[in-house]
This record gives sequence, C-alpha cells and structure tokens, in this order.
Amino acid sequence: MPRKVLSGLVVSDKAEKTVSVKVERKFKHPLYGKVVTRSKKYAAHDETNQYKMGDRVEIISVRPISKTKAWKVTKLLERPHAVLGTVDAGVPVASSSEVTGSEA
Repeated sequence: MPRKVLSGLVVSDKAEKTVSVKVERKFKHPLYGKVVTRSKKYAAHDETNQYKMGDRVEIISVRPISKTKAWKVTKLLERPHAVLGTVDAGVPVASSSEVTGSEA
C-alpha cells in the first residue's frame, strides 16, 4: 500500500524530536457549493530537530513511532523570511524604531 504524503505548516517545535504540522485541505460543500477549509494537526517525527515554527514541510506516513506519532518529516519545502529584529546569515536587520522613523 502506498504511503500518504501531505504538506503543511509547522505550528509547534517544542517537543524533543517532534513537530506539530497543520495540514489544510479545501473542498467544495456538497450541498451549498461554498469552498470550505478544514485543518488537522499531525505529530511528525523530526530526528535532528532541524525544523522550526513557520516552516512549510512535507510529511509521509510511517509505522507508529509512539502513541500519537505515525508521520515523519521528509523535506523542507519553504522557510519563512527573516523576522524583524533577527539576524539571518550574519546580516543585521533594522530595529522597528529605525524602520518607522520614530524616536524614543
């Protein structure tokens, strides 16, 4: 039987070797025809703790690893852009007061 592959957004990386991935699906309501969005969170195995909140990842179904974990992160699809006030690759980002031009 082929393994299921889903893609979603990492919403929590607090647990050791585990990330919570929110997968959204859209479908047309059978009676009213409106597009409805449903989401579900999956606990996915992350052996090296390399995935962080905000990352878009691909997960694949595997044999049960624990009571709640039966998915494994296979690859990183997209990493979010630098957040204001953080340093990415050694390049400092301007503080919020420098961006808005206000003086405190």
